[in-house]
Amino acid sequence: MGFSISGVPIPGRAVEPGLYVVATPIGNLADITLRALQVLAGATLVACEDTRVSAKLLRHYGIDARTVSYHEHNANAAGPKIIAALERGESVALITDAGTPLVSDPGFRLVAEARARGIPVWPLPGASAPVAALSASGMPAETFLFGGFLPSRETARRKRLRELSGVPATLIFFESPNRLGRALADIAAELGAERPVTVARELTKLHEEFLSMPAGELAERYREAAVKGEIVLLVAPPDAAAADADPDALLAELLERMSVSQAAAEAARLTGIGRRELYQRALALTREDGGEDGSEDVGEAGDPGDGQK
Repeated sequence: MGFSISGVPIPGRAVEPGLYVVATPIGNLADITLRALQVLAGATLVACEDTRVSAKLLRHYGIDARTVSYHEHNANAAGPKIIAALERGESVALITDAGTPLVSDPGFRLVAEARARGIPVWPLPGASAPVAALSASGMPAETFLFGGFLPSRETARRKRLRELSGVPATLIFFESPNRLGRALADIAAELGAERPVTVARELTKLHEEFLSMPAGELAERYREAAVKGEIVLLVAPPDAAAADADPDALLAELLERMSVSQAAAEAARLTGIGRRELYQRALALTREDGGEDGSEDVGEAGDPGDGQK
């Protein structure tokens, strides 16, 4: 029982019975705490998202642990067995492939069940991709919302973005490299092409990259690009001053120099209000003024756009 750092053996000891929620590195294996190593070495069981992935970390630190698989697809079967082990007085370390368990991970079911049964649960803080990305992005960090993965289908993804458009916080999402261009295009369409966005890729790894641009420019940059690696998207909050402004007054000002669809998109970017709602308001204003007749090209449900759903 024990672990090693750079080949130097460090004796370990058994840990108290209970469930330990242990953060592990998100890329660089050095990003782990001494306490995490002590618990991984001293626990009677390590519950892993993927035992093959976790084996690399355990081998790197010379930890010989008894492991069991616990993930989204086997949680219903594996969870009760882990709870039974905890009720027998064993100590269980819960880890994910990378980062902090329960963040886009089914571990919350295990933690909730353990707490409901009076089993001690201890958090071991450490690496977390959303917080790491936020800390180096330059985005406002006093208030943020982590939204997990955006839906894979465009209609659902746009709906989700509209729901979050007015949240006065930095939005943080995980995204697949295969969907990055499409996700950025939807962010530009629903939240405004000028909304600041940061793409954080391969955090803590050799090819780590941060790229910050307006959403529209990023969407164009990644439209056909072949992208690899783990990605975190960060979207700046709506402009605070504009968010407090009267949307009709703002639209009226914008309509003096823009089309209905352009004014709606710009007002959405500034206020965080959904673009469809603002488009309908802009149409109503132009009709009151005897201006445009609403014959402008529209997409689904009166939404200005390119016909995409």
